[in-house]
Amino acid sequence: MMNQQQASPSIIIRDVTLRYNDSNEPILKSLNMDILASNWTCILGRSGCGKSSLLRYLANLLNTKVQFSGSLSTSSEIDLKEQVAYMAQQDLLMPWLTVLDNVLLSEKFSANTKKSQSDKQQQINKAKQLLQQVGLTDKETLLPQQLSGGMRQRVALARTLMQEKPIVLMDEPFSALDAVTRYRLQNLACELLKDKTVVLITHDPQEAIRLANQLYIMQGTPAFAEPLTLPSTTTPRNSDAKSAALQQTIIERLEADYE
Repeated sequence: MMNQQQASPSIIIRDVTLRYNDSNEPILKSLNMDILASNWTCILGRSGCGKSSLLRYLANLLNTKVQFSGSLSTSSEIDLKEQVAYMAQQDLLMPWLTVLDNVLLSEKFSANTKKSQSDKQQQINKAKQLLQQVGLTDKETLLPQQLSGGMRQRVALARTLMQEKPIVLMDEPFSALDAVTRYRLQNLACELLKDKTVVLITHDPQEAIRLANQLYIMQGTPAFAEPLTLPSTTTPRNSDAKSAALQQTIIERLEADYE
């Protein structure tokens, strides 16, 4: 599915400070991260520490609302904002569009709006293939309100993949789901996004350990980021003694940051 001309890049963040225009205090200061190409980078932190603000800045959703200083670069010569697909906590499906049309939504806003009928059919076929991959082949004509929460997030995942961007930014996309559905969607996302550079914001240490190739914890006010050492097992990981010990360490550090 990936455009071969857009290989997944790394993202290098150096000494970044981020401050909202209406605030005197920065939400992030002296932030340093190396987000590796074609890997899952998971970021943990207490509520309000700035992890979602960082993700939204990378997605080019905050440029007029914040003051930015520092260095943000990629290993690609293409502008970062041209390489990013963003998946939010809410599925953000259009309630008046069918499942298929929601997956095709990015095509409606494409720079190339004058596509031939053949090109349009090719995009429809691609959207149907993605729905098949997420297990929703028989739901194409339904409206979002006719779907369960897990199904809606699978539609959102298919819509994200439809954009064919090499970087996927995910802001707690599984947090509102029940445990079984969350587990299944984690597995599905891990499979379908294996060639992408993925940044996942999560409040769940177990989810982060299960999916991460590299893991950062954000702490302090303003927040800084520290990498944590992960078990050497492949993702998605099964829980074991090392994972359980790391999860307990993360919980203790997050609890300390609330004090």
